[in-house]
Amino acid sequence: MKKIFLILSTIGLFTITSCSDYLDQQSPDQLTSDNFWRSKADAESALASTYSQLECAVDQWAFAEVKWPVEAYREDINELGSDALNYQNWVELSTFTYTNGNSQFTSYWKINYRGISNANQVIDKLPQVPAATLNDADRKQIDAEARFLRAYYHMKLLLNWDQIYIRNKYVTKESDLNIPLSTRVAAWDFITSEFKAVADVLPAKQSADKTGRATSGAANSYLGFAYLTRAYEETSQKQVFLNEALAALNKVQGYELVKDYVSMFDGTTKNTKESIFELQFTETTANGAFYRNALHYWMASSELGGWDEILPSAMLVSEFKKEGKIATTGNYDTRLYSTIFFKDPYFNDPNNPLVLGTTYDEKFGGTDKPVYRRYIPNTQEKMNQEFTAINIPLMRYANVLLMQAEVLNELGRPAEAIPYIDKVRARADMPGMTGTSTAEVKAQIEHERIIEFPLENYRFYDLRRWGKAKAALDAVGRTGFDASKNNFYPIPLTEVQAH
Repeated sequence: MKKIFLILSTIGLFTITSCSDYLDQQSPDQLTSDNFWRSKADAESALASTYSQLECAVDQWAFAEVKWPVEAYREDINELGSDALNYQNWVELSTFTYTNGNSQFTSYWKINYRGISNANQVIDKLPQVPAATLNDADRKQIDAEARFLRAYYHMKLLLNWDQIYIRNKYVTKESDLNIPLSTRVAAWDFITSEFKAVADVLPAKQSADKTGRATSGAANSYLGFAYLTRAYEETSQKQVFLNEALAALNKVQGYELVKDYVSMFDGTTKNTKESIFELQFTETTANGAFYRNALHYWMASSELGGWDEILPSAMLVSEFKKEGKIATTGNYDTRLYSTIFFKDPYFNDPNNPLVLGTTYDEKFGGTDKPVYRRYIPNTQEKMNQEFTAINIPLMRYANVLLMQAEVLNELGRPAEAIPYIDKVRARADMPGMTGTSTAEVKAQIEHERIIEFPLENYRFYDLRRWGKAKAALDAVGRTGFDASKNNFYPIPLTEVQAH
């Protein structure tokens, strides 16, 4: 991605405060949100600033410390590592004892709203760019990408808060700030209408110099996810929203599953044929660029040279193993070996692909401690680097296939759902699923989603959608969860105080 993380130093100056346009004093020799918009390059630069807020990836150190504690620590498939227990604001997220002053989800809230502000600025100011420097097709695409990102940031907020503020205009005066919280229906209406509108404008594939930027496939994938979520929330409209979800997901064409599953998460490959939307990082340092992070240390256990911040739960390991060694390889589901490094003959056979060049026992001795291998570099040399540039898949084709299966099954068409499930299983060397009833297909979908997406942070949203969060967390001893309090985070204290 050539330009995505390009300009935290230029247009970012205009979004430090949401009211910068009505400041009384302006310096005539400095760029402002009014005189910045001179060319296509300026518009692209502003769009890059909007992309830069994606998934809280605005700081190489804090990146992991915001996204994964906020999204992943509340999932039953994860446990806090030994070092994470030293951070009370992280522990509170796992034990559901947080208050509205929690710093991590406060940062999450602010970063997503900063992305919305940047998107609104692009949408509002784009007409100022002279036609001589920006043709109509490019103008429409930049506008569509900004609207996609605005919808995406709103969706991330709505998935984590019961009510949010819909910010659909660039704030230029103080009165613009004082709006009420929206209803969920209104917020979903806004999000789905934006995704639907831009899906018809965005290209099916971006050019090489725009790799990683939004496409029609991304818009339709998230539109399908939004409608699927709404179908469970607004039950009186369930059939309507399921059909809308299916229509959107069926438009996601031109992708395929990647056989080398682990390569999508260890830096070996980027932007594969399976990738629909992917957070971009690069080792490039030209002109002072820095698009890397310390995620590998955050994800790795201490035995692998990391900080020991997150571990797979015993429940996740059991879920991977529960079908037994029925893969065509003679082992468990291949996704287990691609996701978790654990004490098993597979990882102690030097003839098999090694993790950081060693066997499990060479790293762990007699200890039996399953750990994550996702986002761990593919070599010890890269693991030893202070920063790495592994991309983060945000939406994969596997997700689309399993959402299509879920929608079809909920529509009472389980026989049509099974081929989508089996396609995902075949990539993992697993035989086709057994069972044909709606209940059996539903159970299989739940199983596949657990083991397909660890550390991609869909699990909590799945549990809440299915109404199973309390039961699932109780089952792993996380009895502090109260759906009435913890299905969503409270509005951050700083936001309450500002209103």
